[in-house]
Amino acid sequence: MKEQVEKALDKIRPALQRDGGDVELVEVGEDGIVKVRLTGACGGCPMSQITLKQGIERVLKQEIASVKEVVSV
Repeated sequence: MKEQVEKALDKIRPALQRDGGDVELVEVGEDGIVKVRLTGACGGCPMSQITLKQGIERVLKQEIASVKEVVSV
């Protein structure tokens, strides 16, 4: 599943990079919880939770049925 998550993140990454940020995969748990780290401008952005839940989590859930939640660490 980690490879699938990386591929899905690669689709999201250009939009984040245009705004000076990025996303780094930390861990894919057996329980379907994906841990990521928002970096660059995304790391301290007040909108990062919206980016995480409505952007990254939404795309990962659409692409990979076994993803239950995406959390930032």
